[in-house]
Amino acid sequence: MSSRNNPWWLPARLFGGAPDVEPRLFTLLGLVSLAVFFEQYDASMLTAALKHIAVDLEIGEDELGKFLGLIRLGALPALLLVPFADRIGRRRVFLAAVIGFSVGTLASGFAQDAIQFTAAQMGTRIFMTVATAVAVVIITEEYPAIHRGWAIGILGALTAAGQGLGALLAAFIEVLPFGWRFLYAIGIAPLLLLPNLRRNIKETHRFTAHAAEHGNQTGAWYDPLRRLAVDYPGRTALLGLIGLAFSLGELPVFQFSSYFVQTRHGWTTGQYSVMFLVGGGVGILGNVVAGRLGDRIGRRWVGCAAFALFPVFAATFYQGPSWSLPISWALFVFCVTAGNVTVRALSSELFPTSYRSTAAAWLSFSITIGWALGLWAVGSEPSGDADIAIQIPVIACAVLLCAALILLAPETARRELEEISED
Repeated sequence: MSSRNNPWWLPARLFGGAPDVEPRLFTLLGLVSLAVFFEQYDASMLTAALKHIAVDLEIGEDELGKFLGLIRLGALPALLLVPFADRIGRRRVFLAAVIGFSVGTLASGFAQDAIQFTAAQMGTRIFMTVATAVAVVIITEEYPAIHRGWAIGILGALTAAGQGLGALLAAFIEVLPFGWRFLYAIGIAPLLLLPNLRRNIKETHRFTAHAAEHGNQTGAWYDPLRRLAVDYPGRTALLGLIGLAFSLGELPVFQFSSYFVQTRHGWTTGQYSVMFLVGGGVGILGNVVAGRLGDRIGRRWVGCAAFALFPVFAATFYQGPSWSLPISWALFVFCVTAGNVTVRALSSELFPTSYRSTAAAWLSFSITIGWALGLWAVGSEPSGDADIAIQIPVIACAVLLCAALILLAPETARRELEEISED
Protein backbone atom coordinates (compact mmCIF):
# COMPACT_ATOMS: atom_id res chain seq x y z
CA MET A 1 0.00 0.00 0.00
CA SER A 2 1.21 3.49 -0.76
CA SER A 3 0.09 6.91 0.38
CA ARG A 4 0.51 8.03 -3.24
CA ASN A 5 -2.69 6.15 -4.04
CA ASN A 6 -4.71 8.01 -1.45
CA PRO A 7 -7.62 10.18 -2.55
CA TRP A 8 -7.70 13.58 -0.84
CA TRP A 9 -10.42 12.55 1.63
CA LEU A 10 -8.52 9.52 2.98
CA PRO A 11 -5.76 10.52 5.45
CA ALA A 12 -2.70 8.43 4.54
CA ARG A 13 -1.02 8.83 7.91
CA LEU A 14 -4.14 7.79 9.78
CA PHE A 15 -5.19 4.84 7.64
CA GLY A 16 -1.79 3.62 6.46
CA GLY A 17 -2.18 4.23 2.76
CA ALA A 18 -4.66 2.98 0.21
CA PRO A 19 -4.35 -0.16 -1.94
CA ASP A 20 -3.70 -0.09 -5.65
CA VAL A 21 -7.24 -0.29 -7.04
CA GLU A 22 -9.20 1.45 -9.79
CA PRO A 23 -9.90 5.16 -9.15
CA ARG A 24 -13.62 4.54 -9.57
CA LEU A 25 -13.55 2.31 -6.49
CA PHE A 26 -12.20 5.17 -4.38
CA THR A 27 -14.95 7.42 -5.71
CA LEU A 28 -17.56 4.79 -4.90
CA LEU A 29 -16.19 4.22 -1.40
CA GLY A 30 -16.07 7.96 -0.71
CA LEU A 31 -19.63 8.66 -1.86
CA VAL A 32 -21.21 5.68 -0.14
CA SER A 33 -19.35 6.56 3.06
CA LEU A 34 -20.44 10.19 2.85
CA ALA A 35 -24.08 9.21 2.52
CA VAL A 36 -23.97 6.79 5.45
CA PHE A 37 -21.92 9.37 7.42
CA PHE A 38 -25.16 11.27 7.97
CA GLU A 39 -26.95 8.08 8.99
CA GLN A 40 -24.41 7.75 11.79
CA TYR A 41 -24.81 11.45 12.57
CA ASP A 42 -28.50 10.89 13.23
CA ALA A 43 -27.73 7.84 15.38
CA SER A 44 -25.34 9.89 17.50
CA MET A 45 -28.00 12.42 18.44
CA LEU A 46 -29.88 9.88 20.48
CA THR A 47 -26.75 9.40 22.58
CA ALA A 48 -25.08 12.80 22.73
CA ALA A 49 -28.31 14.78 23.21
CA LEU A 50 -30.24 12.15 25.18
CA LYS A 51 -30.30 14.11 28.43
CA HIS A 52 -31.71 17.22 26.74
CA ILE A 53 -34.24 15.24 24.71
CA ALA A 54 -35.39 13.40 27.83
CA VAL A 55 -35.83 16.64 29.79
CA ASP A 56 -37.58 18.48 26.98
CA LEU A 57 -39.97 15.63 26.19
CA GLU A 58 -40.43 14.69 29.88
CA ILE A 59 -39.08 11.14 29.73
CA GLY A 60 -38.02 9.72 33.12
CA GLU A 61 -34.82 7.71 33.64
CA ASP A 62 -36.81 4.57 34.44
CA GLU A 63 -38.55 4.90 31.06
CA LEU A 64 -35.49 5.62 28.92
CA GLY A 65 -34.62 1.99 28.22
CA LYS A 66 -38.11 1.16 26.97
CA PHE A 67 -38.32 4.41 25.02
CA LEU A 68 -35.01 3.80 23.26
CA GLY A 69 -35.79 0.13 22.69
CA LEU A 70 -39.04 1.04 20.95
CA ILE A 71 -37.20 3.43 18.66
CA ARG A 72 -34.70 0.72 17.75
CA LEU A 73 -37.55 -1.63 16.88
CA GLY A 74 -38.46 0.83 14.15
CA ALA A 75 -35.77 -0.83 12.05
CA LEU A 76 -37.67 -4.13 11.84
CA PRO A 77 -39.50 -3.34 8.56
CA ALA A 78 -36.06 -3.09 6.94
CA LEU A 79 -36.17 -6.90 6.89
CA LEU A 80 -38.76 -6.57 4.14
CA LEU A 81 -37.11 -3.70 2.26
CA VAL A 82 -33.42 -4.64 2.04
CA PRO A 83 -34.13 -7.85 0.04
CA PHE A 84 -35.49 -5.66 -2.76
CA ALA A 85 -31.84 -4.86 -3.47
CA ASP A 86 -31.56 -8.50 -4.64
CA ARG A 87 -34.49 -7.90 -6.98
CA ILE A 88 -34.24 -4.37 -8.41
CA GLY A 89 -30.62 -3.53 -7.66
CA ARG A 90 -28.42 -2.19 -4.90
CA ARG A 91 -28.19 1.36 -6.29
CA ARG A 92 -31.92 2.13 -6.42
CA VAL A 93 -32.61 0.81 -2.94
CA PHE A 94 -29.60 2.64 -1.48
CA LEU A 95 -30.58 6.02 -2.95
CA ALA A 96 -34.19 5.63 -1.79
CA ALA A 97 -32.95 4.85 1.73
CA VAL A 98 -30.77 7.99 1.78
CA ILE A 99 -33.82 10.11 0.96
CA GLY A 100 -35.89 8.33 3.62
CA PHE A 101 -33.52 8.75 6.55
CA SER A 102 -32.79 12.38 5.62
CA VAL A 103 -36.45 13.34 5.74
CA GLY A 104 -36.98 11.32 8.93
CA THR A 105 -34.09 13.03 10.70
CA LEU A 106 -35.50 16.45 9.87
CA ALA A 107 -38.97 15.42 11.05
CA SER A 108 -37.53 14.29 14.41
CA GLY A 109 -36.48 17.85 15.16
CA PHE A 110 -40.08 19.07 14.90
CA ALA A 111 -41.53 16.54 17.39
CA GLN A 112 -43.57 18.12 20.18
CA ASP A 113 -43.79 15.17 22.54
CA ALA A 114 -42.30 11.75 23.17
CA ILE A 115 -44.85 9.97 20.98
CA GLN A 116 -44.16 12.15 17.95
CA PHE A 117 -40.42 11.88 18.43
CA THR A 118 -40.61 8.11 18.78
CA ALA A 119 -42.72 7.79 15.63
CA ALA A 120 -40.34 9.96 13.59
CA GLN A 121 -37.28 8.10 14.85
CA MET A 122 -38.85 4.70 14.25
CA GLY A 123 -39.50 5.66 10.64
CA THR A 124 -35.99 7.02 10.28
CA ARG A 125 -34.51 3.79 11.63
CA ILE A 126 -36.08 1.82 8.78
CA PHE A 127 -34.16 3.73 6.14
CA MET A 128 -30.99 4.02 8.21
CA THR A 129 -30.86 0.25 8.49
CA VAL A 130 -31.52 -0.23 4.78
CA ALA A 131 -28.79 2.26 3.81
CA THR A 132 -26.16 0.68 6.06
CA ALA A 133 -26.92 -2.89 4.97
CA VAL A 134 -26.90 -2.11 1.25
CA ALA A 135 -23.78 0.07 1.55
CA VAL A 136 -21.78 -2.91 2.84
CA VAL A 137 -23.12 -5.09 0.03
CA ILE A 138 -22.11 -2.51 -2.59
CA ILE A 139 -18.54 -2.25 -1.29
CA THR A 140 -18.24 -6.02 -0.82
CA GLU A 141 -19.28 -6.77 -4.38
CA GLU A 142 -17.09 -4.14 -6.03
CA TYR A 143 -13.76 -4.45 -4.22
CA PRO A 144 -11.30 -7.28 -5.00
CA ALA A 145 -10.98 -10.07 -2.44
CA ILE A 146 -7.51 -9.08 -1.27
CA HIS A 147 -8.68 -5.58 -0.27
CA ARG A 148 -12.31 -6.25 0.63
CA GLY A 149 -11.79 -6.15 4.38
CA TRP A 150 -9.81 -2.92 4.10
CA ALA A 151 -12.63 -1.27 2.13
CA ILE A 152 -15.32 -2.37 4.58
CA GLY A 153 -13.15 -1.14 7.44
CA ILE A 154 -12.65 2.26 5.80
CA LEU A 155 -16.41 2.47 5.18
CA GLY A 156 -16.97 1.84 8.89
CA ALA A 157 -14.34 4.36 9.98
CA LEU A 158 -15.51 7.16 7.70
CA THR A 159 -19.18 6.70 8.52
CA ALA A 160 -18.39 6.52 12.23
CA ALA A 161 -17.01 10.03 11.89
CA GLY A 162 -20.66 11.06 11.65
CA GLN A 163 -20.91 10.16 15.31
CA GLY A 164 -18.01 12.52 15.94
CA LEU A 165 -19.76 15.39 14.18
CA GLY A 166 -22.83 14.76 16.30
CA ALA A 167 -20.81 14.83 19.51
CA LEU A 168 -18.97 17.99 18.41
CA LEU A 169 -22.15 19.90 17.67
CA ALA A 170 -23.79 18.58 20.84
CA ALA A 171 -21.08 20.38 22.82
CA PHE A 172 -22.77 23.64 21.77
CA ILE A 173 -26.30 22.44 22.42
CA GLU A 174 -26.88 25.08 25.08
CA VAL A 175 -26.18 27.96 22.69
CA LEU A 176 -27.51 26.59 19.40
CA PRO A 177 -30.87 27.99 18.29
CA PHE A 178 -33.64 25.56 19.27
CA GLY A 179 -31.13 23.35 21.14
CA TRP A 180 -31.24 19.65 20.23
CA ARG A 181 -33.82 20.32 17.52
CA PHE A 182 -31.26 22.28 15.52
CA LEU A 183 -29.00 19.23 15.48
CA TYR A 184 -31.71 17.14 13.83
CA ALA A 185 -32.35 19.83 11.21
CA ILE A 186 -28.80 19.35 9.92
CA GLY A 187 -29.74 15.77 9.01
CA ILE A 188 -31.41 17.00 5.83
CA ALA A 189 -27.93 17.48 4.28
CA PRO A 190 -27.86 14.18 2.31
CA LEU A 191 -30.66 15.43 0.08
CA LEU A 192 -28.30 18.13 -1.17
CA LEU A 193 -25.85 15.39 -2.15
CA LEU A 194 -28.42 13.33 -4.02
CA PRO A 195 -27.60 14.59 -7.58
CA ASN A 196 -23.94 13.67 -7.08
CA LEU A 197 -24.84 10.28 -5.60
CA ARG A 198 -27.12 9.48 -8.52
CA ARG A 199 -24.45 10.36 -11.08
CA ASN A 200 -21.56 8.49 -9.53
CA ILE A 201 -22.96 5.46 -7.71
CA LYS A 202 -23.52 2.82 -10.36
CA GLU A 203 -25.07 -0.61 -10.06
CA THR A 204 -22.54 -3.23 -8.94
CA HIS A 205 -20.95 -5.38 -11.63
CA ARG A 206 -21.88 -8.58 -9.83
CA PHE A 207 -25.58 -7.70 -9.62
CA THR A 208 -25.63 -6.54 -13.24
CA ALA A 209 -24.05 -9.79 -14.41
CA HIS A 210 -26.37 -11.89 -12.26
CA ALA A 211 -29.48 -10.05 -13.49
CA ALA A 212 -28.36 -10.45 -17.10
CA GLU A 213 -27.92 -14.19 -16.64
CA HIS A 214 -30.88 -15.02 -14.41
CA GLY A 215 -33.22 -12.05 -14.70
CA ASN A 216 -34.72 -10.18 -11.77
CA GLN A 217 -36.20 -12.24 -8.97
CA THR A 218 -39.96 -12.57 -8.76
CA GLY A 219 -42.41 -14.06 -6.28
CA ALA A 220 -43.91 -13.18 -2.92
CA TRP A 221 -42.23 -10.65 -0.63
CA TYR A 222 -41.10 -13.39 1.74
CA ASP A 223 -39.52 -15.61 -0.93
CA PRO A 224 -35.96 -14.25 -0.53
CA LEU A 225 -36.05 -14.86 3.22
CA ARG A 226 -37.55 -18.30 2.83
CA ARG A 227 -34.97 -19.35 0.24
CA LEU A 228 -32.13 -17.98 2.38
CA ALA A 229 -33.23 -20.11 5.33
CA VAL A 230 -33.83 -23.21 3.19
CA ASP A 231 -30.65 -23.06 1.10
CA TYR A 232 -28.26 -21.86 3.84
CA PRO A 233 -29.86 -22.87 7.16
CA GLY A 234 -26.62 -23.20 9.14
CA ARG A 235 -25.08 -19.92 8.05
CA THR A 236 -28.39 -18.09 8.43
CA ALA A 237 -28.86 -19.31 12.00
CA LEU A 238 -25.24 -18.58 12.93
CA LEU A 239 -25.37 -15.05 11.51
CA GLY A 240 -28.62 -14.36 13.36
CA LEU A 241 -27.25 -15.53 16.70
CA ILE A 242 -24.06 -13.50 16.31
CA GLY A 243 -26.01 -10.36 15.44
CA LEU A 244 -28.44 -10.86 18.32
CA ALA A 245 -25.78 -11.44 20.98
CA PHE A 246 -23.52 -8.66 19.73
CA SER A 247 -26.20 -5.97 19.63
CA LEU A 248 -27.82 -7.03 22.91
CA GLY A 249 -24.57 -6.57 24.80
CA GLU A 250 -23.10 -3.65 22.86
CA LEU A 251 -25.77 -1.00 22.50
CA PRO A 252 -26.65 -0.32 26.17
CA VAL A 253 -22.96 0.30 26.91
CA PHE A 254 -22.77 2.95 24.23
CA GLN A 255 -26.31 4.33 24.41
CA PHE A 256 -26.17 5.36 28.07
CA SER A 257 -22.57 6.62 28.08
CA SER A 258 -23.46 10.31 27.76
CA TYR A 259 -26.30 10.07 30.25
CA PHE A 260 -24.10 8.17 32.70
CA VAL A 261 -21.13 10.55 32.77
CA GLN A 262 -23.42 13.56 33.10
CA THR A 263 -25.69 12.21 35.83
CA ARG A 264 -23.22 10.08 37.83
CA HIS A 265 -19.92 11.93 37.34
CA GLY A 266 -21.25 15.46 36.92
CA TRP A 267 -19.78 15.98 33.47
CA THR A 268 -21.09 18.64 31.09
CA THR A 269 -22.17 17.89 27.54
CA GLY A 270 -18.99 19.61 26.37
CA GLN A 271 -16.78 17.35 28.48
CA TYR A 272 -18.52 14.29 27.11
CA SER A 273 -18.02 15.59 23.58
CA VAL A 274 -14.29 15.98 24.16
CA MET A 275 -14.08 12.40 25.41
CA PHE A 276 -16.19 11.21 22.50
CA LEU A 277 -14.06 12.95 19.90
CA VAL A 278 -10.62 12.17 21.32
CA GLY A 279 -11.25 8.69 22.69
CA GLY A 280 -13.71 7.84 19.95
CA GLY A 281 -11.20 8.98 17.35
CA VAL A 282 -8.87 6.31 18.64
CA GLY A 283 -11.70 3.82 18.98
CA ILE A 284 -12.97 4.06 15.41
CA LEU A 285 -9.57 2.91 14.18
CA GLY A 286 -10.87 -0.51 15.17
CA ASN A 287 -12.64 -0.44 11.80
CA VAL A 288 -9.38 -0.09 9.92
CA VAL A 289 -7.39 -2.46 12.11
CA ALA A 290 -10.06 -5.17 11.92
CA GLY A 291 -10.45 -4.74 8.17
CA ARG A 292 -6.74 -4.88 7.46
CA LEU A 293 -5.90 -7.64 9.94
CA GLY A 294 -8.95 -9.56 8.79
CA ASP A 295 -7.56 -9.56 5.26
CA ARG A 296 -4.21 -10.84 6.54
CA ILE A 297 -4.90 -13.33 9.34
CA GLY A 298 -8.61 -14.00 8.97
CA ARG A 299 -11.92 -12.45 10.04
CA ARG A 300 -12.75 -15.04 12.71
CA TRP A 301 -9.79 -14.55 15.06
CA VAL A 302 -9.92 -10.77 14.81
CA GLY A 303 -13.62 -10.79 15.64
CA CYS A 304 -13.16 -13.28 18.46
CA ALA A 305 -10.53 -11.11 20.15
CA ALA A 306 -12.65 -7.95 19.87
CA PHE A 307 -15.74 -9.63 21.30
CA ALA A 308 -13.83 -11.21 24.18
CA LEU A 309 -12.28 -7.91 25.32
CA PHE A 310 -15.35 -5.70 24.97
CA PRO A 311 -17.08 -6.63 28.29
CA VAL A 312 -13.86 -5.96 30.21
CA PHE A 313 -13.62 -2.37 29.00
CA ALA A 314 -17.36 -1.81 29.35
CA ALA A 315 -17.21 -2.86 33.01
CA THR A 316 -14.26 -0.53 33.59
CA PHE A 317 -16.20 2.39 32.13
CA TYR A 318 -19.29 1.91 34.30
CA GLN A 319 -17.58 0.66 37.46
CA GLY A 320 -14.16 2.32 37.40
CA PRO A 321 -12.99 5.73 38.69
CA SER A 322 -13.53 8.98 36.78
CA TRP A 323 -9.97 9.10 35.45
CA SER A 324 -10.48 5.78 33.66
CA LEU A 325 -13.53 6.91 31.69
CA PRO A 326 -11.73 8.26 28.57
CA ILE A 327 -9.37 5.27 28.41
CA SER A 328 -12.03 2.61 28.81
CA TRP A 329 -14.29 4.54 26.40
CA ALA A 330 -11.66 4.46 23.64
CA LEU A 331 -10.99 0.77 24.21
CA PHE A 332 -14.58 -0.43 24.17
CA VAL A 333 -15.36 1.70 21.10
CA PHE A 334 -12.32 0.10 19.41
CA CYS A 335 -13.72 -3.35 20.19
CA VAL A 336 -17.22 -2.42 19.01
CA THR A 337 -16.02 -1.07 15.68
CA ALA A 338 -13.67 -4.01 15.12
CA GLY A 339 -16.43 -6.49 15.91
CA ASN A 340 -18.97 -4.66 13.78
CA VAL A 341 -16.71 -4.64 10.72
CA THR A 342 -16.09 -8.35 11.11
CA VAL A 343 -19.77 -9.23 11.39
CA ARG A 344 -20.81 -6.95 8.52
CA ALA A 345 -18.10 -8.42 6.31
CA LEU A 346 -19.16 -11.99 7.06
CA SER A 347 -22.83 -11.21 6.40
CA SER A 348 -22.06 -10.06 2.87
CA GLU A 349 -19.32 -12.59 2.10
CA LEU A 350 -20.96 -15.86 3.19
CA PHE A 351 -23.80 -15.78 0.67
CA PRO A 352 -24.06 -15.64 -3.16
CA THR A 353 -25.14 -12.57 -5.15
CA SER A 354 -28.81 -13.52 -5.26
CA TYR A 355 -28.97 -13.74 -1.45
CA ARG A 356 -26.44 -11.12 -0.36
CA SER A 357 -28.80 -8.24 0.43
CA THR A 358 -31.31 -10.60 1.99
CA ALA A 359 -28.59 -11.90 4.32
CA ALA A 360 -27.74 -8.30 5.23
CA ALA A 361 -31.43 -7.75 6.00
CA TRP A 362 -31.47 -10.83 8.23
CA LEU A 363 -28.44 -9.56 10.13
CA SER A 364 -30.05 -6.14 10.56
CA PHE A 365 -33.23 -7.80 11.84
CA SER A 366 -31.27 -9.81 14.39
CA ILE A 367 -29.31 -6.75 15.47
CA THR A 368 -32.49 -4.73 15.87
CA ILE A 369 -34.06 -7.37 18.12
CA GLY A 370 -30.87 -7.50 20.17
CA TRP A 371 -30.78 -3.72 20.50
CA ALA A 372 -34.34 -3.62 21.78
CA LEU A 373 -33.80 -6.47 24.23
CA GLY A 374 -30.61 -4.90 25.56
CA LEU A 375 -32.20 -1.51 26.07
CA TRP A 376 -35.33 -2.94 27.66
CA ALA A 377 -33.15 -4.91 30.05
CA VAL A 378 -31.79 -1.61 31.36
CA GLY A 379 -34.04 -0.34 34.11
CA SER A 380 -36.07 -3.56 34.13
CA GLU A 381 -35.95 -3.98 37.93
CA PRO A 382 -39.55 -4.39 39.21
CA SER A 383 -38.89 -1.89 41.97
CA GLY A 384 -37.82 0.79 39.50
CA ASP A 385 -34.58 1.24 41.46
CA ALA A 386 -32.26 -0.24 38.84
CA ASP A 387 -28.67 1.00 38.84
CA ILE A 388 -27.43 1.26 35.26
CA ALA A 389 -23.82 1.20 36.50
CA ILE A 390 -24.42 -2.38 37.64
CA GLN A 391 -26.89 -3.57 35.02
CA ILE A 392 -25.07 -2.48 31.89
CA PRO A 393 -21.75 -4.32 32.52
CA VAL A 394 -23.73 -7.49 33.17
CA ILE A 395 -25.70 -7.09 29.94
CA ALA A 396 -22.43 -6.46 28.07
CA CYS A 397 -21.33 -10.02 28.82
CA ALA A 398 -23.72 -11.23 26.11
CA VAL A 399 -21.01 -10.26 23.61
CA LEU A 400 -18.85 -13.11 24.95
CA LEU A 401 -21.15 -15.52 23.15
CA CYS A 402 -20.08 -13.92 19.86
CA ALA A 403 -16.43 -14.70 20.59
CA ALA A 404 -17.31 -18.40 20.51
CA LEU A 405 -19.89 -18.32 17.72
CA ILE A 406 -17.75 -16.47 15.21
CA LEU A 407 -15.17 -19.26 15.26
CA LEU A 408 -17.84 -21.55 13.80
CA ALA A 409 -18.13 -19.45 10.63
CA PRO A 410 -16.14 -20.32 7.47
CA GLU A 411 -13.08 -18.13 6.93
CA THR A 412 -13.70 -15.60 4.16
CA ALA A 413 -10.52 -13.50 4.06
CA ARG A 414 -8.75 -13.20 0.69
CA ARG A 415 -11.25 -15.50 -1.00
CA GLU A 416 -13.46 -14.61 -3.96
CA LEU A 417 -17.13 -14.35 -3.12
CA GLU A 418 -18.12 -17.06 -5.60
CA GLU A 419 -15.71 -19.52 -3.99
CA ILE A 420 -17.02 -18.82 -0.46
CA SER A 421 -20.67 -19.34 -1.42
CA GLU A 422 -19.86 -22.77 -2.90
CA ASP A 423 -18.43 -24.18 0.39
